[in-house]
Amino acid sequence: MPGNLDITGYAIVSDDDKIAGADGLTPASLRNEKDWELYQRAQELANLVVFARRSHELEPNIHKSLRLVVSREADGLERRPDGWWWDPRRTTWEEVAARVLPTGGVVAVGGGQVVFDLFLMIGFSGFHLSRARGVKLPGGRSVFSACDAGVPAATVLEQRGLNLSKTIPLDPAHEI
Repeated sequence: MPGNLDITGYAIVSDDDKIAGADGLTPASLRNEKDWELYQRAQELANLVVFARRSHELEPNIHKSLRLVVSREADGLERRPDGWWWDPRRTTWEEVAARVLPTGGVVAVGGGQVVFDLFLMIGFSGFHLSRARGVKLPGGRSVFSACDAGVPAATVLEQRGLNLSKTIPLDPAHEI
């Protein structure tokens, strides 16, 4: 596997660490223009953008970024017209990285939960965790599966060696 990979996660969460409502969709209460700009810039600069299948289908590829779609529908690692498709049960990350990014590069991980959990195991270099203050999504989808057991997202990241370096108000008027 290329040793020079910079893998960064990007998520905006509610106060209860949810990335989606009970319907599995991102509600308007988690959509914020400043956070979106940060996220879009990261995708634009990345050599590879990683999504779960549903996130890939719901989010247009406006930057024409090279995508890696994590899905059980993939046959290991396969190239499709809309990007690379990967089933981690059949092909290791090391094999994916060697084939897709043989010289290394910047990887932006956009979720969802299964993908964030997967990359917790692979190893993030960093994680931009934006928080929509005052928003709660009971029954929603957590950013990490450990959050479903009551472990705060910040603690999950700390357990993987990622500590809060600083808090940056992206949009103080909207408490983001």
